[in-house]
Amino acid sequence: MTEVVCNDHLGKKVCISCNTDDTIGDLKKLITAQTGTHWNKIVLRKWYMIFKDQVSLGDYEIRDG
Repeated sequence: MTEVVCNDHLGKKVCISCNTDDTIGDLKKLITAQTGTHWNKIVLRKWYMIFKDQVSLGDYEIRDG
């Protein structure tokens, strides 16, 4: 299990537990369950790289933390 920390532009921080073989789309749906924001409206990015929904967390080398 990997714990991913997500911040939004308003300063709200959410911790999500998921597997490294989960896709970014799955992660968005887990974030939706905690925040209430519709998963189509969520854009996950790290600096200027926007993550695509069909790629897994392991492919992006996202690790615990």
